Amino acid sequence: MSADRASGRNQLRVGRLVKAHGLKGALKLELYTDDPAGRFTPGAEFTLQVPEASPWHGKTITVREYRVMNGSSVVFFDDVEDRTAAEGLVKAILWIDQDDAEEPEDDAWYDHQLTGLDVVRDDVVVGRVVRVDHLPAQDLLIVRPSGGAGEIMVPFVSAIVPSVDIAAGRIVVTPPAGLFEELAEEEDASAGAAEQDAPGAD
Repeated sequence: MSADRASGRNQLRVGRLVKAHGLKGALKLELYTDDPAGRFTPGAEFTLQVPEASPWHGKTITVREYRVMNGSSVVFFDDVEDRTAAEGLVKAILWIDQDDAEEPEDDAWYDHQLTGLDVVRDDVVVGRVVRVDHLPAQDLLIVRPSGGAGEIMVPFVSAIVPSVDIAAGRIVVTPPAGLFEELAEEEDASAGAAEQDAPGAD
């Protein structure tokens, strides 16, 4: 389950580089695609999501070879010839342009499809998605609670977000206890403190 950016063109997030592997520039991949062999073919080009301070910022990278080694996906890139160069790419997220006519992958949505959807828990609307944040470890749905201020960060994983229905305009959540109640508890505590400070309070 993942959300993909849409910045003027459709892009699909397909992997994250998690660790340098060996001495020849290989990197282990965390996959966000159901078709790694098809995505990481020699010559495939990816846009890199890296910090602005990285020398790779604003650049693309091209696959030289993809392998599965000891059960792990490993990729070699052009111009990444040794371990030092590979370590400079650790935590980078790989994006690829996706043709509008291409069939979207299961459990993948664009940010603009998710933004504005109602967030529903136990058949009650508890908030609305205001944006999606892409972090190296996972995506977060940023939700503004119904009738409240502030924002709630909801991990975009199937255990917490079991259902996304774009057509119905809603996302079903099964959050852990306290995720949506925390702001309400803080407001109740503030109200209680105000009552105690009020003139005539016992």
